[in-house]
Amino acid sequence: MLQSLAGSSCVRLVEQHRSAWCFGLLVLGYLLYLVFGAVVFSSVELPYEDLLRQELGKLKQRFLEEHACLSEQQLEQFLLRVLEASNYGVSVLSNASGNWNWDFTSSLFFASTVLSTTGYGHTVPLSDGGKAFCIIYSVIGIPFTLLFLTAVVQRIIVYVTRRPVLYFHVRWGFSKQVVAIIHAVVLGFITVSCFFFIPAAIFSVLEDDWNFLESFYFCFISLSTIGLGDYVPGEGYNQKFRELYKIGITCYLLLGLIAMLVVLETFCELHELKKFRKLFYVKKDKEEDQVHIMEHDQLSFSSISDQATSMKEDQKANEPFVTSQSPTSNDSSLNN
Repeated sequence: MLQSLAGSSCVRLVEQHRSAWCFGLLVLGYLLYLVFGAVVFSSVELPYEDLLRQELGKLKQRFLEEHACLSEQQLEQFLLRVLEASNYGVSVLSNASGNWNWDFTSSLFFASTVLSTTGYGHTVPLSDGGKAFCIIYSVIGIPFTLLFLTAVVQRIIVYVTRRPVLYFHVRWGFSKQVVAIIHAVVLGFITVSCFFFIPAAIFSVLEDDWNFLESFYFCFISLSTIGLGDYVPGEGYNQKFRELYKIGITCYLLLGLIAMLVVLETFCELHELKKFRKLFYVKKDKEEDQVHIMEHDQLSFSSISDQATSMKEDQKANEPFVTSQSPTSNDSSLNN
């Protein structure tokens, strides 16, 4: 008997705080996933980093042996300055000196990466004025971009998602949930094909040093706004039609970001995902809901009564002025 009571009380306690338990599991799962990523990246990339360090050390030692007149300190000072310039997007290599980082098309590309929060990091402001303007430009531009993208996605999703699903549901009588799932999968496949596979094939042809996997990697990193900056198109030596190429990449990033948001919004509107998300949300108390309902009813009742009194006053004001005759005058007229 006591065990059954204890078990029922535990079940009741879990049900009362179900969203809190789910949220705790969500936080734990996220932390475990974060640790899992760190372990995998460390085990995969650490050996390659060690090989690269050994290779650079051998190259440095060989260079110092071949140039005995140059000390190790002088070489390190030169390399330090070269690396600092490289962090600002300036290279001393002869095959990269022809490309300017701050012409109009490159600046347009940089502005698009700032506003979309992609931020490749291959080009950064050099002057203090440019850094200050970048801060102000981002503070205003990023919320402006979010507002712009939200308005665009809200209009597109009506014609791309809601109306097609409603059409198949009403016209053919299919289940709305099934139609929504099939439509989301088809839309996701089309988006991946048009903004990942096809552009990856094009980049692998236009970029000399990129294969298909590296091109697909760039597309995913860019459209997911991660923007690591290890692959940036249009930075090769003697890139043909570089200005036009940069403008095309800017348009691709903007359209691809909009397409990604449309797909995400389509999946978020699925009934199953809505139910799943509600597991982690804080539920409102019934007493608070009743208080809000009562306040709403009182406000609506007071507004209706105010409207009624105002209408009565208007009717009185609009009535024609009529002089009422006194009863004595009526009696005198009858006697006459």
